Amino acid sequence: MSSVSSVEGWEVKVADASRTELRVDGMTCSNCARHVTEALRSVPGVASAGVELDRGRAIVRWRPDAAPKAADLISAVESAGYEAKELSSAETGAAPERVWSPLEGWRFNAVVGTICTLPLLIGEWFFGLGIERGFHWFAFAMALPVQVFCGAKFYRGAWNQLKTGSSNMDTLVSLGSTAAFLYSAWALFAGLPGHLYFMEAAAIITLVSVGHWLESRMSAKAAGSLRALLNLAPQTARRIKPDGAEEIVSVVQLRGDDKIVLKPGDRVPTDGEITEGQSAVDESMLTGESLPIDKKIADKLYAGTINVNGQLLMRVTAVGDSTALAHIIESVQRAQTSRASIQRLGDRVSSVFVPIVIVIALLTAAFWGFAPDHAGALHHWLAQFLWPSHPPLEALAAAVVGAAAVLIVACPCAMGLATPVAIMAGTNSAAQRGILIRDGVALEKAGQITAVMFDKTGTLTQGKPAVVASEIFSAVSSDKTEMHLAAALARRSTHPLSQAVAKLDPDEYDFARWNELRGAGVEAEFNSEIVRLGSLRWLTELRIDLSAGNAFVEKWTGQGGTILGLSRGAKLIALLALVDTIKTGAAEVVQELARQKLSVYLITGDNPRTAKSIADQVGIPSENVFAEVGPERKSELVKQLQQGGARVAFVGDGINDAPALEQADLGIAVSKASDVASEAADIILLKSDIHAIPEALGLARATLRTIKQNLFWAFFYNAAGIPLAALGFLSPVLCAAAMGFSDLIVIGNALRLRRWKLKN
Repeated sequence: MSSVSSVEGWEVKVADASRTELRVDGMTCSNCARHVTEALRSVPGVASAGVELDRGRAIVRWRPDAAPKAADLISAVESAGYEAKELSSAETGAAPERVWSPLEGWRFNAVVGTICTLPLLIGEWFFGLGIERGFHWFAFAMALPVQVFCGAKFYRGAWNQLKTGSSNMDTLVSLGSTAAFLYSAWALFAGLPGHLYFMEAAAIITLVSVGHWLESRMSAKAAGSLRALLNLAPQTARRIKPDGAEEIVSVVQLRGDDKIVLKPGDRVPTDGEITEGQSAVDESMLTGESLPIDKKIADKLYAGTINVNGQLLMRVTAVGDSTALAHIIESVQRAQTSRASIQRLGDRVSSVFVPIVIVIALLTAAFWGFAPDHAGALHHWLAQFLWPSHPPLEALAAAVVGAAAVLIVACPCAMGLATPVAIMAGTNSAAQRGILIRDGVALEKAGQITAVMFDKTGTLTQGKPAVVASEIFSAVSSDKTEMHLAAALARRSTHPLSQAVAKLDPDEYDFARWNELRGAGVEAEFNSEIVRLGSLRWLTELRIDLSAGNAFVEKWTGQGGTILGLSRGAKLIALLALVDTIKTGAAEVVQELARQKLSVYLITGDNPRTAKSIADQVGIPSENVFAEVGPERKSELVKQLQQGGARVAFVGDGINDAPALEQADLGIAVSKASDVASEAADIILLKSDIHAIPEALGLARATLRTIKQNLFWAFFYNAAGIPLAALGFLSPVLCAAAMGFSDLIVIGNALRLRRWKLKN
């Protein structure tokens, strides 16, 4: 079962270990994998689903409150037109090493189809044997195995779709190739003279298969960073036995509180905490941090990171799906299988596209078959504006070839790939930079942002304030100093300011009726009086006279300090100035966002002078600063900007920021690797460096631009290709090549995101 824990103010949902793995047959392309994914995610109780096309597997994780029902998953997959069965525990997990083979998967079709089709192409195109009777029989013998063995995948896929009352790309390829082959076979056995189309029938299947093979290779590149994440964690670990000896065990055997030895160069097998030793740890693949991080006793270690130079003893704190790496992998998988709203257009068109294309193919066949003179005349008239081509002279042949060309050129594969492959490439490129994007919708929203609102503490600043000055106005008691009282009063609070004050004195004090008011401060009963530590705004609202500290407040707020007041009853007894260092490069980040034509805002609970000082240092205009804002009002201010027409990204560190992150069009959490399960943010930065914010928004815009480009070219390709094929200007062979080429263009365009860089 899952559990809920609080990490640095986040409510972290630990992934449930309950999952089901299926073997799925009948998938031939990325569109098929997407349809299976959507079918699985529609099953009640499913938390996430991912499909590995090359392995023919689907991995489904269930929600904690749901009972796994493999039968429901299998039913959903079959309803989508594919076959599935549950894998046993022995069959699940990582696939065994596979020896490369030229006959594996689509390579079989590509190799066998090329061997059989190439002689036909050479014979017809180079030696002019297309009308020779002997060559017809040779072509039949070469095309038959292509049709039967290589075409089996397409026929099986078309039949599975037909059983569910639907159709897809396999339907079009099967119809087009079969029409050309059957017509040619009939003409051959009937002894009809003229050109036959065995070469075209074989070439259709071969070229489409080669396209799928290349598509699978390019898609594997697009999914490269996810594969790298999956391979990060080692399979074994050095566990310390009760007698102190080391033993090599499988990572799946590890349990909480197990002790593990990490030697220099070892990858950390699971999440844990250092109990002995110190070392530098390379977390670059996990968080994007380029330099190793120094680690000592009590520091956290994360699965997949590398121990660089020292020997460490680690206590296991999380295993399996509860590790930070597992959360990151799940987040990337969820993003890659998600749908952006812009994809709905492509989905709506694709859902009716195949039936419409079949109707167009039938009309084309009827036009060339029953009105060949009119069709030929129209073709020759258009040829003077386009290019010369030679449709078949026989009416039946022209009808078959025209219909086959329409069916092949109209395959909507590129249309279906346009959005998913761009999302996959974009989210993978982001993950390599330590940026987790929740889903396709978040990616789309990030590309439309017009304003960025920063929370101050922990975002623009380090989030580690320190008390730098204090002023005493009245003694507390003979046995308690003012700083002792302030430290004891603050100790129970987890707020960064309270924790800074708590470091002033280690002594404890048992207060009566201790209470914390969010965004204001803490109060308790001390010697029958109420003592308070908190913001000056709060103390002023309680009618506590702060005039004695005006000079102190003026001095330190002007230097960007945060002032806390300590009061007893209605009397001010001390003021404390805390300073939080601005993050390195914060000014450059604000400048870069402004260069991207984004409005930048600062929101803080500090007083206006402190807020203005911070804003001046980083370059935020004073009119864009909101000061003395409580946590509950942050979301209201976000809403105000939205009502003014802005699309707002809110950047917070996760402490008291959840409402604002939810209200914003885009929530960005400046987080840590252990916080990746947060449900409030759309984008999570795995390192506290805010330089990733302009990069994340820029990459999102580039991805959205790529999606629009892909959709445009996919629609343009079909809109231009169908009429040209119907009018005899594109042969079935050229149509098959063009269809595969369109897929490669879409995938290649998306792969450019892997090399995307923020322009200076």
